[in-house]
Amino acid sequence: MIILGIILLLVGYFTSIPLVTTIGTILVVVGVVLLILGAIGRPVGGRKAWF
Repeated sequence: MIILGIILLLVGYFTSIPLVTTIGTILVVVGVVLLILGAIGRPVGGRKAWF
């Protein structure tokens, strides 16, 4: 999710499409939050691990 967000941020920035940049920013933020929650051992979505 973080990688997709970064890609969308770059595409939106270079093509000057604000909607794509906004979606990319949201994906990066959500990805980082989920990464932090998973790293501290807190269950995300009712699951402690995703295999």
